Amino acid sequence: MSASATPGRVLVAGIGNIFLSDDGFGVETLRSLSAGELPDHVEAVDFGVRGVHLAYQVLDGYHTLILVDAAARGGPPGTVYLIEPEAGPVESAADEPLLDGHRMGPDAVLALLGTLAAGTGTEPPARILVVGCEPESLDEGIGLSPAVAAAVGEAAALVRRLLHGDVPTPDTPRGDVAVAETEAERKAASC
Repeated sequence: MSASATPGRVLVAGIGNIFLSDDGFGVETLRSLSAGELPDHVEAVDFGVRGVHLAYQVLDGYHTLILVDAAARGGPPGTVYLIEPEAGPVESAADEPLLDGHRMGPDAVLALLGTLAAGTGTEPPARILVVGCEPESLDEGIGLSPAVAAAVGEAAALVRRLLHGDVPTPDTPRGDVAVAETEAERKAASC
């Protein structure tokens, strides 16, 4: 039986390890987001480090997936990013196993999602977005750094904007809610 994406159905997934300081950003943002009311077509789930569980749940017919996680991209700590990964398979580094229950970041989840969708005859979401935050520290410890803790409300507000169709574009000013870019634009800018 093939599941197809239900129009408008959205999964907001908080991911990260609360025992690694700012890696808990996604979990804290989801907690903030869930404190308010969400539209009926939206499901917000704290997946923590359960990346395999997330990949399987995504195959349950969501139109849009919004991942919320720490995202080291070289900006100042606390910078909130909106990233729209390019469609297609995501490859892990040759020395990293695809299934590592302790280190399943967005790239690994998306790679596993493609594999699972192909193997089960289901379809991945039509749109995938990542709301990320530049971490200050990923060292062992509980609690976010001050810069990242201050970004939690900003990220939750960005997710709410996305849920209501207010999507920033790649030319969004850097002083606005988020930096929006595609992976191709990021790679081109780093050359």
